[in-house]
Amino acid sequence: MKKAEKFSFFLEYFKKNAPNAQTELHYTNPFELLVAVILSAQCTDKRVNMVTPILFQRFPDAQALAKSSPEDVFEYIRSISYPNNKAKHLVGMAQLLLKEFHGQIPSEVEQLQKLPGVGRKTANVIASVIFEKPAMAVDTHVYRVSRRIGLVTQTAKTPLEVEKQLIKYIPEELVHVSHHWLILHGRYICLARSPKCEECPLKEICSYFKKNQTI
Repeated sequence: MKKAEKFSFFLEYFKKNAPNAQTELHYTNPFELLVAVILSAQCTDKRVNMVTPILFQRFPDAQALAKSSPEDVFEYIRSISYPNNKAKHLVGMAQLLLKEFHGQIPSEVEQLQKLPGVGRKTANVIASVIFEKPAMAVDTHVYRVSRRIGLVTQTAKTPLEVEKQLIKYIPEELVHVSHHWLILHGRYICLARSPKCEECPLKEICSYFKKNQTI
């Protein structure tokens, strides 16, 4: 099956079955999402969602967070992975957000990446979710699923290479939601260790299933 046909199958399935897929992180405004995404690096959304309600109550905006210290923030996120570094990043992010962007979350990936704790993946999430830009954030789920199915080649070894190959075949207006499709598929069906191939709606186009088919 040609790659274009795989993408067509993938897109048509999810357009029909999950047209409004969205992040599972809980937030009420762009600032809260930025904080949540920074915290979610190498940590589950479920764990982040357990921490953020009280964190947002204590630090509701960039002004409040910028006035705090990493030690203060640490007490609220100690159950998150790498809390020391993330506490420093959050305070630094808030301070730079006020200094460089007048407290407004920038919409451009390049500008977002100037903020402490914001790499390309996080910047793409914000640009995609908040501003619906055609930015493909490649996390471990997107990386695994797209390579297993065969949406990208096995020579795509880095998140950036995967990102470039994906957006080449996905229409601009669907990039932001396709990011969620791939994440949710990886989170609930195409698991890292024990993928649920027998119930996968994409097995018809999946290179991994074809190679490992035992049923």
